[in-house]
Amino acid sequence: MLLFFTLGLLIHFVFFASIFDIYFTSPLVHGMTPQFTPLPPPARRLVLFVADGLRADTLYELDENGTSRAPFIRNIIMHEGSWGISHTRVPTESRPGHVALIAGFYEDVSAVAKGWKENPVEFDSLFNESKYTWSWGSPDILPMFAKGASGDHVYTYSYDAKREDFGAQDATKLDTWVFDNVKDFFHHARNNQSLFSKINEEKIVFFLHLLGIDTNGHAHRPSSRDYKDNIKKVDDGVKEIVSMFNHFYGNDGKTTFIFTSDHGMTDWGSHGAGHPSETLTPLVTWGAGINYPQRVSAQQFDDSFLKEWRLENWKRLDVNQVSISILLHSNLILSSIRRLGILPVDYLNNTDLFKAESMFTNAVQILEQFKVKMTQKKEVTLPFLFTPFKLLSDSKQFNILRKARSYIKHRKFDEVVSLCKELIHLALKGLSYYHTYDRFFLGINVVIGFVGWISYASLLIMKSHSNLIKAVSKEVKKPSHLLPCSFVAIGILVAFFLLIQACPWTYYVYGLLPVPIWYAVLRECQVIQDLVTSLLTYPLSHFVGYLLVFTLGIEVLVLSFFYRYMLTAGLTAFAVWPFLTRLWTRAKVTSLSWAFFSVLLAVFPLMPVVGRKPDISLVMGAGLLVLLLSLCVVTCLMKRKDSFRKEELLVHLLQVLSTVLSMYVVYSTQSSLLRKQGLPLMNQIISWATLASSLVVPLLSSPAVFQRLFSILLSLMSTYLLLSTGYEAVFPLVLSCLMFVWINIEQETLQQSGVCCKQKLTSIQFSYNTDITQFRQLYLDDIRRAFFLVFFLVTAFFGTGNIASINSFDLASVYCFLTVFSPFMMGALMMWKILIPFVLVMCAFEAVQLTTQLSSKSLFFFLQHFFFLVKDYGSWLDIGTSISHYVIVMSMTIFLVFLNGLAQLLTTKKLRLCGKPKSHFM
Repeated sequence: MLLFFTLGLLIHFVFFASIFDIYFTSPLVHGMTPQFTPLPPPARRLVLFVADGLRADTLYELDENGTSRAPFIRNIIMHEGSWGISHTRVPTESRPGHVALIAGFYEDVSAVAKGWKENPVEFDSLFNESKYTWSWGSPDILPMFAKGASGDHVYTYSYDAKREDFGAQDATKLDTWVFDNVKDFFHHARNNQSLFSKINEEKIVFFLHLLGIDTNGHAHRPSSRDYKDNIKKVDDGVKEIVSMFNHFYGNDGKTTFIFTSDHGMTDWGSHGAGHPSETLTPLVTWGAGINYPQRVSAQQFDDSFLKEWRLENWKRLDVNQVSISILLHSNLILSSIRRLGILPVDYLNNTDLFKAESMFTNAVQILEQFKVKMTQKKEVTLPFLFTPFKLLSDSKQFNILRKARSYIKHRKFDEVVSLCKELIHLALKGLSYYHTYDRFFLGINVVIGFVGWISYASLLIMKSHSNLIKAVSKEVKKPSHLLPCSFVAIGILVAFFLLIQACPWTYYVYGLLPVPIWYAVLRECQVIQDLVTSLLTYPLSHFVGYLLVFTLGIEVLVLSFFYRYMLTAGLTAFAVWPFLTRLWTRAKVTSLSWAFFSVLLAVFPLMPVVGRKPDISLVMGAGLLVLLLSLCVVTCLMKRKDSFRKEELLVHLLQVLSTVLSMYVVYSTQSSLLRKQGLPLMNQIISWATLASSLVVPLLSSPAVFQRLFSILLSLMSTYLLLSTGYEAVFPLVLSCLMFVWINIEQETLQQSGVCCKQKLTSIQFSYNTDITQFRQLYLDDIRRAFFLVFFLVTAFFGTGNIASINSFDLASVYCFLTVFSPFMMGALMMWKILIPFVLVMCAFEAVQLTTQLSSKSLFFFLQHFFFLVKDYGSWLDIGTSISHYVIVMSMTIFLVFLNGLAQLLTTKKLRLCGKPKSHFM
């Protein structure tokens, strides 16, 4: 059985990793020839301002007094340059946004695992192709463009990472540091001949990364005075820097200025998903080679922003964020190799010939990527299996390029721009086609492997843990050699097919893994025959009824991934369930408790996602409820003198003290951050100590089911309070109450069916070495138990927010532990917050399998089947939400193994204080 579990875990790891080969492969194409526009550049230097986390609406809109928060930028829009909205792409994070802006492509999604401090994939950027680049700003952004740059021409100046503190100081100081250091740099250049000569070269870039707005948005929300005042500070700083540049270079008119943002921010201070407040960022450009403002009488857009911002008479030019890089390269005439954007020619103030040549260069550069990608795929595919991209054949490429060059010769520049845009769109479609060429093949292999694995696990359950097939069991015949020989032949053919196509080694794993899995399935043909025979004995009406209920349950689980209110519908149905059975007549109090807590838990999915409306008073209220519950439980246990010990009383008092300290830390930290005094050191020490002890203190409590589960709840609630910002603090408490009732109601159902007798939870003890002879066979009702478990796990994940969306995370959740920006540490803490309800459910599951004498392994198999059915819906539809759901479900299935082990450790392990002997409390 251990071998089977190990094999199952390995298979799930393989299929989990498959998502990165199928969807998250690098989009970069290597081997192209650099392309240049054969005309002189309009600019000698470029200044790029990136206001991290700045929303388009907050910059462009007027305040309550009818004045702009950024008067200098608004003056540029009306009198000097061009403006619009830059549309970013998910994930709306700093790294992908800056890569799109500066490198001109949408980065490989797997780069997220590498963090912000290095280049996981080799790529060229605007900085690398410039003659010199000087950059100032965050230590999280600048190094990723300096690392890997050829030569020694990219210079970075960063402040200390400890300055990125969400609570200790005014975050506008981060932007002030950048502006002051740029001024000092140019002052120093006047007295340094070597530096002076460098900054007077052509094709140089100055990059100012401004993090203050993003930091204030996370800490105080974009609607706060801090966020809006920071915009005014940035506007003043940009005005000073522009004035300094013009003065330093003698107003030579050879400087291009770009002001934009990497991403926006939601109203509740987060980003990462695709809400318009995250994807709509400002773009304002002026200076050399940039068009002056264009007055218009009317503009057609699908939104009402122009009227709201009172900019309806100034032409708005929207672009995709990745196209900004093309604009930057065009003005400096830098080499263009891997850009995926389309040149926004309406921003250019140059001759029609320059626009046409620049657009032609843009088209040829993207076409080169298409041709290289096609050649690479053609070389590793059998000729009779290769299917070329039909919309852009070799002859069509030649005709479009020839026609475009002819139009340039005859000075039909508008036709050139139109024709090149058509070619770019076709080439981009072709790039996507070849980039995803193997997606269908890989997806089919993974699905076949999954179906085979689930089929084999199901047959094993029925063979080992069910009496369903024993009544019709027959003598096993001697296996034939035809079956293994056939599958060996299939494996050889698949391997040879992959070998001659020079496929990566991972393709061999996905292609060959289904072969032994399906061989194992077909070896159990006798079990399959017995199963079919047994199912035929069931009345058709019963079979159809069970099938309909099963399908409805699965659909509710699936829809809950997209619509949280489906969890409410499911929990409401759970509340009614006892009244439709004989449980109501046998256990009225238990049934009413089940209904009450089910309905109470059903309220949470209807509430706003966590973090959008923080309220510390709700956290304090949750803490008081925990203390009240602790008092009631300890009082009840103290009355049972025969089973309550001094050691256990000390443990409970320690946990109560921990809860009180957590409440104090939450309140104290909130007050300190509001005064901008930072996170107190003592609060930080208490928080980390509480987190560390939360998995140890429960091991000191009694192994009796009720006492141990209650001790686990108290310890984890102390940590959860520290990670809470609002109503979600009550969620684990309500969930745990329902879990306690679930344990009792499952005992009632077994007693009702006559399988076993009911025992008191205070008399049942968790045991590490459980007698397997006490386990019973599986019954049809156990499928319902498995479904309940899966539903509770999904509720634990999505009950207070949709974690499939990155912007459901609120950084304020971790402020009791740290306020200095640390993405991996903060991510780990928020992930533990998500897993705490998961652990509570798994511990309750341990009690259910113990009190109902059910093998955890058999029910665990059922659990995996349900998860397979959930993730199979829409897993391969598109990149985005469905893939997030696939990753979540696969992660849950894998983590389930480890959390099951953690739950066993928390429930069965027993530690003693100072090795003292047992003593009963008197």
